[in-house]
Amino acid sequence: MTNNDILIRLRYALDIKNTDMVEIFKLGGMKYTKEDVLNMLIKIKDGEEDIPDNYIKCNNKMVEAFLNGLITFKRGPQQPKQGQQEGPPPVTGNESPNNMLLKKVKIALSLTTEDMLDILYEGGVTVSKGELGAILRNPSHRNYKECGDRFVRNFLKGLTYKYRD
Repeated sequence: MTNNDILIRLRYALDIKNTDMVEIFKLGGMKYTKEDVLNMLIKIKDGEEDIPDNYIKCNNKMVEAFLNGLITFKRGPQQPKQGQQEGPPPVTGNESPNNMLLKKVKIALSLTTEDMLDILYEGGVTVSKGELGAILRNPSHRNYKECGDRFVRNFLKGLTYKYRD
């Protein structure tokens, strides 16, 4: 699953408008026009060779900026603590986009672990709290587990059932 697929599916699941997408990217520290966002949301099938010239391929930094912006968009700006920098956290782009998606959507939508388990169950995945905890850990932790594409696809499907029905 590509980063563009993640944006397309998340946008659909949460019913985010194009103008809101532009605002979310802006809140995450990246400026794109509505046309740029539409060019990111072009669906490309696997193995398709005729990629439009205006297609914008998303990298991990772009997805991370979008997810950071989504947190700010949904929860409002966070008041910095004394000695802490103001604004969104710096975008590193070095974490798996799948794990990052689960962590940041959990924060943005104020989901509990039980909510996450319910959403995954709706999407067709039965997982334990321990397995979910391993996916949500810091990548440097010894029990960290990388999240696969199927898992994220089913999570986004469960989000769609929860937020669009």
